[in-house]
Amino acid sequence: MTTQDLHHTLLDSLTFASARAQAEALAAGRVSAVDLLEHVLARISRFDNDLNAVVVRDDEASRAAAREADAALARGERRPLLGVPITVKESFDVAGYVTSSGNPDYANNVAAQDSLAVAALRGAGAVIVGKSNVPLALADLQSYNDVYGVSNNPWDTARTPGGSSGGSAAALAAGYVALELGTDIGGSIRIPAHFNGVYGHKPTAGLVALRGTGVPSGRLADRDLAVAGPLARTASDLGLALDLLVNLEPLAAKAWKATLPPARHAKLSDFRVLVIDQWPGSARSLHEALVVDRVVERLRTQGVKVTRPSELPAGLLPDLTQSHRVYRSLLGSSLATPPALSKSAQKRLEALSPDDDSADAAWLRAPTLRHGEWLKDNERRVALRHQWERFFENFDVVVTPVAPLPAFRHNHTEPKDERTYPVAFENGTREVRFLDLFHWAGLPVLPGLPATSFPVGLDEDGLPVSAQAVGPYLEDRTTIAFAELLEQVYGGFIAPPGFGGSGAA
Repeated sequence: MTTQDLHHTLLDSLTFASARAQAEALAAGRVSAVDLLEHVLARISRFDNDLNAVVVRDDEASRAAAREADAALARGERRPLLGVPITVKESFDVAGYVTSSGNPDYANNVAAQDSLAVAALRGAGAVIVGKSNVPLALADLQSYNDVYGVSNNPWDTARTPGGSSGGSAAALAAGYVALELGTDIGGSIRIPAHFNGVYGHKPTAGLVALRGTGVPSGRLADRDLAVAGPLARTASDLGLALDLLVNLEPLAAKAWKATLPPARHAKLSDFRVLVIDQWPGSARSLHEALVVDRVVERLRTQGVKVTRPSELPAGLLPDLTQSHRVYRSLLGSSLATPPALSKSAQKRLEALSPDDDSADAAWLRAPTLRHGEWLKDNERRVALRHQWERFFENFDVVVTPVAPLPAFRHNHTEPKDERTYPVAFENGTREVRFLDLFHWAGLPVLPGLPATSFPVGLDEDGLPVSAQAVGPYLEDRTTIAFAELLEQVYGGFIAPPGFGGSGAA
């Protein structure tokens, strides 16, 4: 084998490696940042006509950054991501790149400086390759818009990679990069991670700075409920990235610093786990049953104590139905200028009974919620956080599905809130509303809890499936460690067929 062949073999071995492994190879001089970047750019050129995952690029700027990384490595500098190529969600400002959030009105909105989160990753040595696709206004479970077009799932291009961090998850699964930066308010990190078979972490609310995300540019206040966090092909890389993303707010840094508690346990068998596979009042889908049954089998094989909701004393588990109502209320009222309701939704709003306390009613009323009502819901949110804190005196994580179905086929019908999706149940397949796909995703969002989405293999159709681990407030390291311990025993990410590479490292 020639030297050139050995070099190509090394680059191929890094295609699906972790960011940590890529950084180690760079630090050891086994590969240069320039060569690793060119390998990434070649893969994007080869596959992205079909996937359309990375939609904003400046290859010359990326090459200049890679050359700077190589010079720093040659000087003996060592940083956690020095020379590692990454992409970030399009809604994050990257100096010199457009931030549009998929909105044609902002198609020429070039950012003057990096967002705080991007600056932190760049400061750790990361080479920004480009930005990944999103839905319009980040408000969909699919990633398509009139600026950049439609992104496809590497497991099946007839299916969506999810949203709103859909391009992010597809870029990871396709072996472009090992680390991505996304946001999550309704599962926008965790659902794409699930649809593509990668890892995603929704941090505790307020832990990661959102400054420099979205449009219009220049906003200082964070959107209520929203968080920023990492996606990766290994659980370990989630922890690496999270360490880089905390304590970024300049004003807070003058006096306050978050020091996250260590993971509660270092052995899987020590975890106390509640598993929930059926949303109250809803039938359990075959997908939900498959995911949770697979996790339960693995946990019990490892000696983990697994509990079901029916085994809990009354009042210990928060009321999930009422929590979801409050979530829909605060989510719908979290935009300063919410989109107009569709005609059918407006009719349903006008027909609501004053005493209708359902999640649907909360969603319909949310855009015009009076501040006094918002304050009541906010009090319920804070009370819920304290109730979960009491719950986690008895348990370490809650494991649930991420969604009631795997990646679905593209569906761009309008209005969005009237879309339905085929979900398989024991008694047959039926259409489920768009609004009913968010129960599991919303569960940790309202109380601001950390949640880690982790892959658990493939379903009978060969599509990736995932579960999520929800943990105590500010105990992000516990949910990431739980996912990592499972990964060490059972594996995690699987490369989709046809994308080459030698597997995860």
